[in-house]
Amino acid sequence: MPLHELHPDTWIDKYADYLFNYAITRVSDTEIAKDLVQETFFAGLKSAKNYKGEAAERTWLIAILKRKVIDHYRKINSKKGKAEVRMSYANTSEEEGDWLEERVADPFSKGGDETLENEELGLAIQDCISKLPKKQSLVFSMKTIQGMSTEDICNELGINPSNLWVMIHRARTALMGCMNQTWF
Repeated sequence: MPLHELHPDTWIDKYADYLFNYAITRVSDTEIAKDLVQETFFAGLKSAKNYKGEAAERTWLIAILKRKVIDHYRKINSKKGKAEVRMSYANTSEEEGDWLEERVADPFSKGGDETLENEELGLAIQDCISKLPKKQSLVFSMKTIQGMSTEDICNELGINPSNLWVMIHRARTALMGCMNQTWF
């Protein structure tokens, strides 16, 4: 697969609207969304030397924006680290049946025993992810951990959406089996 290149001079024309729409759906404030997009462009320019070309330019910018959104929520919440939970759960009435990666405890919690348990759980999950076949691990991480869109993952890896969802299902099933053996 050919490596992608950055073209910062075209970012505003090509990606500003897309990034703004992404941000506004997560922060629900026009000014904050604009600021986050601007911060994303600045961060992209600043870290352009670290860009390896493995991800598409838009995907790379979205990854930066996601971190900016999370940082925004961390700043405004008194309990740091809760931003991921508040952003992920629009409807908490359907908690039953959620996958393990959605139920990981807050690693920034200051509870004594909880901190140690959170670290151990995180390490157990990472260990189980590392035992997956390479492509399953990659697809699972891109979709679930990085939050990339199905379209972007399929384009980057040259697979179709059905194949993607089969790999994610298999990865989740394997992770639950692994976690049942090592953690529960």
